[in-house]
Amino acid sequence: MGRQYLLYVLLAAIFPTPSLLAQVHRFDQTRSSEQVEVSPPPVRRAEPPSADAAAADLEERGDTLRAEKSYLDALDYYRAALAKKPNSARLYNKIGINELQMARFTEARKDFERAIKMDRQFADAHNNLGVVYYLQKKYGAAIKRYEDAIKLRQDSGSFYSNLGAAYFSKKDYVRASVAYNQALQLDPDIFDRTSHTGVLAQMSSPGDRAHFYYVLAKLYAQSGVADRSLQYLRRAMEEGYKGIDDVYKDSEFAGLRKDPRFTELMASRPVAIPE
Repeated sequence: MGRQYLLYVLLAAIFPTPSLLAQVHRFDQTRSSEQVEVSPPPVRRAEPPSADAAAADLEERGDTLRAEKSYLDALDYYRAALAKKPNSARLYNKIGINELQMARFTEARKDFERAIKMDRQFADAHNNLGVVYYLQKKYGAAIKRYEDAIKLRQDSGSFYSNLGAAYFSKKDYVRASVAYNQALQLDPDIFDRTSHTGVLAQMSSPGDRAHFYYVLAKLYAQSGVADRSLQYLRRAMEEGYKGIDDVYKDSEFAGLRKDPRFTELMASRPVAIPE
């Protein structure tokens, strides 16, 4: 059944006809939800780049395809654009992002390094190279690159958030809190707008995740954003944060402790959600 299922999935990806999609759905209904399936490899769906197209048009089409998660097609267009503009740091950076989204870390690192070599002041490329190192759990190298990016552009909340994630993964919670606080000052919505999936994936235990949520709760409390502080405080409790009673003595929560919702939350003591 496994080979037949994968065959139908692959055919449906290439020829998404109603009958093939229905067959895949029937197989899905009968398969155990506890099983993990490896997705079929990405396939090319777009027309090949035109040799006569301008570099700007090829780049724009690559952007569209990348947004649609058609990464192989996007690479074709970016590389076609690069052939016409071989010294474009911006194109190398976009190719690197595309490679990174396909988990091709070695290729992504080389592309970001090429972008930096062409433009030493390209803050985004320094930051993106840091992301590669972070995902490879090379936190020291990631911190160096994030700091390079911040030196070049100090108004990016994302750079500080990434720096905080690297410090947190190194269990340097003091520096992580400082970086996260700076990110929050620059962009008050950063932790709601951006995904922390990558950060959480690097954490080896529920205790690390719980601590992460507690740090965010503390930062929002310090900034006077009670709703978000209570939200992350609840998540910390649900993850079983062992130091939850520190909320009664940490000065950042002084204002929040006067909120009736805080009293209600602490009285309810949400049960830790099992793994």
